[in-house]
Amino acid sequence: MGPIDIERVLVLYLNSSNMPIRDELASKGSIEQSAIDVRDVVKRALELGTSAIILVHNHPSGSPEPSRQNMAITREIDDAASRLGTALHDHIAIGGSEDCSFRAIGIL
Repeated sequence: MGPIDIERVLVLYLNSSNMPIRDELASKGSIEQSAIDVRDVVKRALELGTSAIILVHNHPSGSPEPSRQNMAITREIDDAASRLGTALHDHIAIGGSEDCSFRAIGIL
């Protein structure tokens, strides 16, 4: 996902053993942003019967550092998913050949 020239958000849906059930493109945006609907992500997790999700998105700028918008939507998805029994394990931003785990830097 690093060298893609538009921002995309991928959701990995996991079972109770943290094995992937499905990965789906949740959003395809512009050079600078990609909108993701919290309801759609959580609804799909419920439809698939997932126990957890991982978000992955790219930054065409090359820097994996999360934006304020990235942090805010991550917290919203974490809150909504956890209320319905689905864990958000991580959100990973990819910029060029580098990545940033939101869990590792304390956002989750």
